[in-house]
Amino acid sequence: MSGVYPTRRPLYDDEHEQFRATVRAFVDKFARPNAERWSAAGKVDRWLFEEAANAGVLGFAIPEEHGGGGTRDFRFNAIVAEELGRNPVSDGMAGVGLSNDIVIPYFTDLADDGQKARWLPGIARGELIVAVAMTEPGTGSDLAGIRTSAVRDGDHYVVNGSKVFISNGQNADLVVTAVRTGEDPHKGLSLLVVEADSAGFGRGRNLEKIGLHAQDTSELFFDDVRVPAANLLGPEGSGFTGLMRNLPQERLSIAAGAIASTEGVLERTLAYVTERQAFGKPIGSFQNTRFELAEMVTAARVSRVYIDDLVARHSRGEVTAAEAAAAKFWTTEQLVDIVGRCLQLHGGYGYMLEYRIAQDYLDSRITTIYGGTTEIMKEIVGRDLGL
Repeated sequence: MSGVYPTRRPLYDDEHEQFRATVRAFVDKFARPNAERWSAAGKVDRWLFEEAANAGVLGFAIPEEHGGGGTRDFRFNAIVAEELGRNPVSDGMAGVGLSNDIVIPYFTDLADDGQKARWLPGIARGELIVAVAMTEPGTGSDLAGIRTSAVRDGDHYVVNGSKVFISNGQNADLVVTAVRTGEDPHKGLSLLVVEADSAGFGRGRNLEKIGLHAQDTSELFFDDVRVPAANLLGPEGSGFTGLMRNLPQERLSIAAGAIASTEGVLERTLAYVTERQAFGKPIGSFQNTRFELAEMVTAARVSRVYIDDLVARHSRGEVTAAEAAAAKFWTTEQLVDIVGRCLQLHGGYGYMLEYRIAQDYLDSRITTIYGGTTEIMKEIVGRDLGL
Protein backbone atom coordinates (compact mmCIF):
# COMPACT_ATOMS: atom_id res chain seq x y z
CA MET A 1 0.00 0.00 0.00
CA SER A 2 1.40 3.41 -0.96
CA GLY A 3 0.42 6.62 0.76
CA VAL A 4 -1.13 6.91 4.18
CA TYR A 5 -4.75 5.98 3.63
CA PRO A 6 -6.69 3.97 1.03
CA THR A 7 -8.55 5.92 -1.60
CA ARG A 8 -11.39 3.40 -1.64
CA ARG A 9 -12.82 1.80 1.48
CA PRO A 10 -15.58 -0.80 2.03
CA LEU A 11 -17.35 1.59 4.38
CA TYR A 12 -18.52 3.79 1.51
CA ASP A 13 -20.46 3.22 -1.70
CA ASP A 14 -20.65 5.34 -4.85
CA GLU A 15 -23.22 7.75 -3.38
CA HIS A 16 -20.90 8.47 -0.46
CA GLU A 17 -17.92 9.04 -2.73
CA GLN A 18 -19.95 11.44 -4.87
CA PHE A 19 -20.78 13.34 -1.70
CA ARG A 20 -17.08 13.39 -0.81
CA ALA A 21 -16.36 15.06 -4.16
CA THR A 22 -19.05 17.64 -3.36
CA VAL A 23 -17.46 18.43 0.01
CA ARG A 24 -14.00 18.75 -1.56
CA ALA A 25 -15.32 21.06 -4.24
CA PHE A 26 -17.08 23.15 -1.62
CA VAL A 27 -13.90 23.51 0.44
CA ASP A 28 -11.92 24.49 -2.66
CA LYS A 29 -14.49 27.07 -3.74
CA PHE A 30 -15.30 28.70 -0.41
CA ALA A 31 -12.81 27.76 2.32
CA ARG A 32 -9.55 27.95 0.42
CA PRO A 33 -9.86 31.53 -0.88
CA ASN A 34 -11.20 32.83 2.45
CA ALA A 35 -9.10 30.87 4.96
CA GLU A 36 -6.59 33.60 5.80
CA ARG A 37 -9.25 36.29 6.07
CA TRP A 38 -11.43 34.16 8.36
CA SER A 39 -8.45 33.31 10.51
CA ALA A 40 -7.58 36.99 10.91
CA ALA A 41 -11.20 37.89 11.68
CA GLY A 42 -11.63 35.06 14.18
CA LYS A 43 -14.84 33.85 12.57
CA VAL A 44 -16.40 32.94 9.24
CA ASP A 45 -18.93 34.91 7.22
CA ARG A 46 -22.57 34.04 7.87
CA TRP A 47 -23.09 33.34 4.19
CA LEU A 48 -20.90 30.23 4.54
CA PHE A 49 -23.78 28.39 6.21
CA GLU A 50 -26.22 29.34 3.46
CA GLU A 51 -23.78 28.24 0.77
CA ALA A 52 -23.17 24.98 2.66
CA ALA A 53 -26.91 24.39 2.78
CA ASN A 54 -27.26 25.11 -0.94
CA ALA A 55 -24.50 22.60 -1.69
CA GLY A 56 -26.07 19.91 0.52
CA VAL A 57 -23.13 19.98 2.94
CA LEU A 58 -25.26 21.32 5.81
CA GLY A 59 -28.49 19.87 7.19
CA PHE A 60 -28.55 16.58 5.32
CA ALA A 61 -30.00 14.83 8.40
CA ILE A 62 -32.95 17.23 8.59
CA PRO A 63 -36.16 15.60 7.27
CA GLU A 64 -37.09 16.44 3.70
CA GLU A 65 -40.42 17.96 4.76
CA HIS A 66 -38.41 20.61 6.61
CA GLY A 67 -36.03 21.29 3.74
CA GLY A 68 -33.15 18.95 4.61
CA GLY A 69 -31.61 15.95 2.92
CA GLY A 70 -33.59 13.40 4.90
CA THR A 71 -30.72 10.98 5.58
CA ARG A 72 -29.61 9.80 9.03
CA ASP A 73 -26.69 7.83 7.60
CA PHE A 74 -23.76 8.92 9.78
CA ARG A 75 -21.32 8.03 7.02
CA PHE A 76 -22.14 11.35 5.38
CA ASN A 77 -21.20 13.12 8.62
CA ALA A 78 -17.96 11.15 8.72
CA ILE A 79 -17.09 12.20 5.17
CA VAL A 80 -17.46 15.87 6.11
CA ALA A 81 -15.26 15.30 9.18
CA GLU A 82 -12.66 13.51 7.07
CA GLU A 83 -12.45 16.10 4.33
CA LEU A 84 -12.28 19.00 6.77
CA GLY A 85 -9.70 17.16 8.87
CA ARG A 86 -7.37 16.36 5.97
CA ASN A 87 -7.63 19.72 4.25
CA PRO A 88 -5.16 22.26 5.65
CA VAL A 89 -7.32 25.31 4.83
CA SER A 90 -10.71 24.31 6.20
CA ASP A 91 -10.70 25.01 9.95
CA GLY A 92 -13.25 27.75 9.29
CA MET A 93 -15.63 25.01 8.18
CA ALA A 94 -15.64 23.55 11.69
CA GLY A 95 -18.85 25.40 12.48
CA VAL A 96 -20.65 23.56 9.69
CA GLY A 97 -19.47 20.19 10.99
CA LEU A 98 -20.44 21.21 14.51
CA SER A 99 -23.94 22.06 13.32
CA ASN A 100 -24.41 18.74 11.52
CA ASP A 101 -22.95 16.41 14.13
CA ILE A 102 -23.65 18.08 17.45
CA VAL A 103 -26.34 20.77 17.37
CA ILE A 104 -28.86 19.81 14.70
CA PRO A 105 -29.62 16.45 16.42
CA TYR A 106 -31.05 18.38 19.37
CA PHE A 107 -33.62 19.87 17.00
CA THR A 108 -34.35 16.73 14.98
CA ASP A 109 -34.48 14.36 17.97
CA LEU A 110 -35.77 16.39 20.91
CA ALA A 111 -38.01 19.08 19.38
CA ASP A 112 -41.76 18.58 19.11
CA ASP A 113 -43.60 18.97 15.81
CA GLY A 114 -44.33 22.65 16.36
CA GLN A 115 -40.71 23.43 17.20
CA LYS A 116 -39.49 21.52 14.17
CA ALA A 117 -41.82 23.51 11.92
CA ARG A 118 -40.56 26.77 13.49
CA TRP A 119 -36.84 26.17 13.34
CA LEU A 120 -35.77 23.35 11.03
CA PRO A 121 -36.55 25.03 7.68
CA GLY A 122 -34.36 28.03 8.59
CA ILE A 123 -31.59 25.77 9.85
CA ALA A 124 -31.79 23.66 6.68
CA ARG A 125 -31.39 26.81 4.55
CA GLY A 126 -28.41 27.97 6.60
CA GLU A 127 -30.30 31.11 7.61
CA LEU A 128 -30.52 30.12 11.28
CA ILE A 129 -27.08 29.31 12.70
CA VAL A 130 -27.09 27.05 15.73
CA ALA A 131 -24.92 26.49 18.79
CA VAL A 132 -25.09 24.50 22.00
CA ALA A 133 -24.11 26.11 25.32
CA MET A 134 -23.10 23.78 28.14
CA THR A 135 -19.74 24.90 29.53
CA GLU A 136 -19.65 27.62 32.19
CA PRO A 137 -16.72 29.55 33.67
CA GLY A 138 -16.72 27.24 36.70
CA THR A 139 -18.07 24.08 35.08
CA GLY A 140 -16.48 22.05 32.30
CA SER A 141 -16.86 18.29 32.16
CA ASP A 142 -19.07 18.18 35.28
CA LEU A 143 -22.52 18.95 33.87
CA ALA A 144 -24.03 18.54 37.33
CA GLY A 145 -22.24 21.76 38.25
CA ILE A 146 -24.20 23.90 35.77
CA ARG A 147 -25.52 27.02 37.50
CA THR A 148 -27.18 29.07 34.74
CA SER A 149 -30.73 29.27 36.07
CA ALA A 150 -34.13 29.25 34.39
CA VAL A 151 -37.02 30.20 36.67
CA ARG A 152 -40.57 29.65 35.44
CA ASP A 153 -42.65 32.80 35.25
CA GLY A 154 -46.00 32.13 33.62
CA ASP A 155 -45.47 31.21 29.97
CA HIS A 156 -41.77 32.06 30.12
CA TYR A 157 -38.55 31.09 31.81
CA VAL A 158 -36.29 33.85 33.13
CA VAL A 159 -32.68 32.86 32.41
CA ASN A 160 -29.64 34.22 34.26
CA GLY A 161 -26.02 33.12 34.06
CA SER A 162 -23.15 32.79 31.62
CA LYS A 163 -21.50 30.28 29.30
CA VAL A 164 -17.99 30.10 27.90
CA PHE A 165 -16.05 28.37 25.08
CA ILE A 166 -19.17 28.30 22.87
CA SER A 167 -18.40 27.42 19.25
CA ASN A 168 -20.52 29.34 16.69
CA GLY A 169 -21.33 31.72 19.55
CA GLN A 170 -20.62 34.89 17.57
CA ASN A 171 -22.86 33.92 14.66
CA ALA A 172 -25.53 31.80 16.35
CA ASP A 173 -29.21 32.69 16.04
CA LEU A 174 -30.45 29.75 18.13
CA VAL A 175 -28.54 28.57 21.20
CA VAL A 176 -29.50 25.26 22.81
CA THR A 177 -28.74 26.21 26.40
CA ALA A 178 -28.32 23.90 29.38
CA VAL A 179 -30.06 25.54 32.32
CA ARG A 180 -30.87 24.63 35.90
CA THR A 181 -34.60 24.37 36.57
CA GLY A 182 -34.31 22.32 39.77
CA GLU A 183 -31.94 21.47 42.60
CA ASP A 184 -31.24 17.82 41.69
CA PRO A 185 -27.76 17.67 40.07
CA HIS A 186 -29.05 15.79 37.02
CA LYS A 187 -32.85 15.83 37.07
CA GLY A 188 -32.75 19.58 37.66
CA LEU A 189 -31.26 20.29 34.22
CA SER A 190 -33.31 21.34 31.20
CA LEU A 191 -32.62 22.49 27.65
CA LEU A 192 -33.95 25.82 26.39
CA VAL A 193 -33.52 27.24 22.91
CA VAL A 194 -32.53 30.88 23.42
CA GLU A 195 -33.04 33.12 20.41
CA ALA A 196 -30.19 35.57 19.97
CA ASP A 197 -32.44 38.59 19.51
CA SER A 198 -33.92 38.10 23.00
CA ALA A 199 -33.59 41.06 25.36
CA GLY A 200 -30.87 40.42 27.93
CA PHE A 201 -28.94 37.96 25.78
CA GLY A 202 -25.39 39.13 25.10
CA ARG A 203 -22.30 37.92 23.34
CA GLY A 204 -19.03 38.53 25.12
CA ARG A 205 -15.55 38.28 23.69
CA ASN A 206 -14.67 36.15 20.74
CA LEU A 207 -11.99 34.35 22.72
CA GLU A 208 -8.43 34.23 21.39
CA LYS A 209 -7.12 30.68 21.09
CA ILE A 210 -3.74 29.20 20.27
CA GLY A 211 -5.25 27.35 17.31
CA LEU A 212 -8.40 27.00 15.17
CA HIS A 213 -8.41 30.76 14.68
CA ALA A 214 -11.20 30.84 12.09
CA GLN A 215 -13.64 29.06 14.41
CA ASP A 216 -15.28 31.60 16.73
CA THR A 217 -15.40 30.63 20.41
CA SER A 218 -17.45 32.90 22.60
CA GLU A 219 -18.63 33.99 25.99
CA LEU A 220 -22.42 34.24 26.26
CA PHE A 221 -24.37 36.13 28.92
CA PHE A 222 -27.97 35.82 30.08
CA ASP A 223 -29.37 38.73 32.09
CA ASP A 224 -33.05 38.19 32.92
CA VAL A 225 -33.63 36.75 29.45
CA ARG A 226 -37.30 35.86 29.05
CA VAL A 227 -37.51 32.66 27.02
CA PRO A 228 -40.92 31.26 26.02
CA ALA A 229 -41.74 27.95 27.70
CA ALA A 230 -42.52 26.79 24.16
CA ASN A 231 -38.74 26.82 23.57
CA LEU A 232 -38.16 23.98 26.03
CA LEU A 233 -36.65 20.92 24.31
CA GLY A 234 -38.22 17.84 25.86
CA PRO A 235 -39.85 17.83 29.29
CA GLU A 236 -38.52 20.01 32.07
CA GLY A 237 -35.80 18.13 33.93
CA SER A 238 -34.79 15.99 30.93
CA GLY A 239 -31.78 18.12 29.98
CA PHE A 240 -29.11 15.80 31.33
CA THR A 241 -30.58 12.87 29.41
CA GLY A 242 -30.81 15.04 26.28
CA LEU A 243 -27.17 16.08 26.59
CA MET A 244 -25.99 12.53 27.18
CA ARG A 245 -28.01 11.25 24.24
CA ASN A 246 -25.89 12.98 21.62
CA LEU A 247 -22.46 12.81 23.24
CA PRO A 248 -21.48 9.45 21.64
CA GLN A 249 -22.07 10.89 18.16
CA GLU A 250 -20.20 14.07 19.07
CA ARG A 251 -17.22 12.07 20.28
CA LEU A 252 -17.22 9.73 17.30
CA SER A 253 -17.33 12.76 15.01
CA ILE A 254 -14.27 14.20 16.78
CA ALA A 255 -12.52 10.84 16.41
CA ALA A 256 -13.30 10.72 12.68
CA GLY A 257 -11.90 14.19 12.25
CA ALA A 258 -8.83 13.37 14.35
CA ILE A 259 -7.78 10.34 12.33
CA ALA A 260 -8.35 12.27 9.10
CA SER A 261 -6.22 15.13 10.45
CA THR A 262 -3.53 12.60 11.34
CA GLU A 263 -3.59 11.24 7.79
CA GLY A 264 -3.36 14.75 6.33
CA VAL A 265 -0.38 15.62 8.52
CA LEU A 266 1.39 12.40 7.54
CA GLU A 267 0.75 12.94 3.83
CA ARG A 268 2.19 16.45 4.00
CA THR A 269 5.16 15.24 6.04
CA LEU A 270 5.89 12.47 3.54
CA ALA A 271 5.97 15.08 0.80
CA TYR A 272 8.27 17.31 2.86
CA VAL A 273 10.87 14.64 3.71
CA THR A 274 10.95 13.60 0.05
CA GLU A 275 11.78 17.12 -1.07
CA ARG A 276 13.91 18.44 1.80
CA GLN A 277 17.67 17.85 1.34
CA ALA A 278 20.30 17.42 4.05
CA PHE A 279 23.86 16.20 3.60
CA GLY A 280 23.22 15.96 -0.11
CA LYS A 281 20.16 13.69 -0.04
CA PRO A 282 16.46 13.76 0.92
CA ILE A 283 15.93 13.50 4.67
CA GLY A 284 13.40 10.79 3.94
CA SER A 285 16.29 8.52 2.96
CA PHE A 286 17.68 8.54 6.52
CA GLN A 287 16.89 5.45 8.55
CA ASN A 288 15.48 7.42 11.48
CA THR A 289 13.01 9.20 9.18
CA ARG A 290 11.95 5.92 7.59
CA PHE A 291 11.46 4.25 10.97
CA GLU A 292 9.52 7.21 12.40
CA LEU A 293 7.17 7.38 9.45
CA ALA A 294 6.81 3.60 9.31
CA GLU A 295 5.61 3.63 12.93
CA MET A 296 3.28 6.59 12.51
CA VAL A 297 1.71 5.51 9.24
CA THR A 298 1.11 1.99 10.54
CA ALA A 299 -0.52 3.39 13.68
CA ALA A 300 -2.75 5.63 11.56
CA ARG A 301 -3.79 2.73 9.32
CA VAL A 302 -4.76 0.65 12.34
CA SER A 303 -6.82 3.53 13.75
CA ARG A 304 -8.46 4.06 10.36
CA VAL A 305 -9.82 0.49 10.36
CA TYR A 306 -10.98 0.93 13.97
CA ILE A 307 -12.84 4.18 13.26
CA ASP A 308 -14.36 2.93 10.00
CA ASP A 309 -15.85 0.00 11.90
CA LEU A 310 -17.33 2.32 14.53
CA VAL A 311 -18.76 4.67 11.90
CA ALA A 312 -20.48 1.73 10.17
CA ARG A 313 -21.83 0.46 13.48
CA HIS A 314 -23.01 3.90 14.59
CA SER A 315 -25.00 4.19 11.36
CA ARG A 316 -26.81 1.07 12.59
CA GLY A 317 -27.26 2.49 16.10
CA GLU A 318 -24.84 0.03 17.73
CA VAL A 319 -22.05 2.17 19.22
CA THR A 320 -22.07 2.58 23.00
CA ALA A 321 -21.03 5.64 24.98
CA ALA A 322 -17.92 3.82 26.21
CA GLU A 323 -16.88 2.82 22.68
CA ALA A 324 -17.26 6.41 21.46
CA ALA A 325 -15.26 7.67 24.45
CA ALA A 326 -12.47 5.20 23.72
CA ALA A 327 -12.36 6.22 20.06
CA LYS A 328 -12.25 9.88 21.04
CA PHE A 329 -9.34 9.67 23.44
CA TRP A 330 -7.38 7.18 21.32
CA THR A 331 -7.48 9.13 18.06
CA THR A 332 -6.98 12.58 19.56
CA GLU A 333 -4.04 11.54 21.72
CA GLN A 334 -2.57 9.81 18.67
CA LEU A 335 -3.06 12.98 16.61
CA VAL A 336 -1.23 15.14 19.16
CA ASP A 337 1.63 12.63 19.35
CA ILE A 338 2.02 12.26 15.59
CA VAL A 339 1.83 15.99 14.88
CA GLY A 340 4.64 16.55 17.39
CA ARG A 341 6.79 13.85 15.81
CA CYS A 342 6.14 15.17 12.31
CA LEU A 343 7.07 18.68 13.42
CA GLN A 344 10.38 17.25 14.66
CA LEU A 345 11.02 15.81 11.20
CA HIS A 346 10.62 19.31 9.77
CA GLY A 347 13.46 20.58 11.97
CA GLY A 348 13.64 24.32 12.49
CA TYR A 349 11.19 24.96 9.66
CA GLY A 350 8.55 23.08 11.64
CA TYR A 351 8.56 25.92 14.15
CA MET A 352 7.82 28.51 11.47
CA LEU A 353 4.17 29.42 10.94
CA GLU A 354 4.75 29.64 7.20
CA TYR A 355 4.87 25.83 7.26
CA ARG A 356 1.51 24.17 7.80
CA ILE A 357 2.89 21.70 10.35
CA ALA A 358 3.27 24.55 12.88
CA GLN A 359 -0.43 25.40 12.57
CA ASP A 360 -1.30 21.69 12.74
CA TYR A 361 0.61 21.57 16.01
CA LEU A 362 -1.44 24.45 17.43
CA ASP A 363 -4.79 23.24 16.07
CA SER A 364 -4.46 19.65 17.26
CA ARG A 365 -3.98 20.35 20.95
CA ILE A 366 -7.61 21.18 21.69
CA THR A 367 -8.88 17.83 20.40
CA THR A 368 -7.93 16.05 23.64
CA ILE A 369 -9.98 18.61 25.59
CA TYR A 370 -13.19 19.56 23.77
CA GLY A 371 -16.04 17.08 23.64
CA GLY A 372 -14.78 15.63 26.92
CA THR A 373 -11.18 15.51 28.12
CA THR A 374 -9.03 12.43 27.72
CA GLU A 375 -9.23 11.89 31.47
CA ILE A 376 -13.05 11.88 31.42
CA MET A 377 -13.04 9.53 28.40
CA LYS A 378 -10.79 7.07 30.26
CA GLU A 379 -13.09 7.30 33.27
CA ILE A 380 -16.08 6.36 31.10
CA VAL A 381 -14.21 3.40 29.59
CA GLY A 382 -12.93 2.28 33.00
CA ARG A 383 -16.39 2.33 34.54
CA ASP A 384 -17.72 0.36 31.58
CA LEU A 385 -15.17 -2.31 32.48
CA GLY A 386 -16.78 -2.58 35.89
CA LEU A 387 -13.94 -0.81 37.68
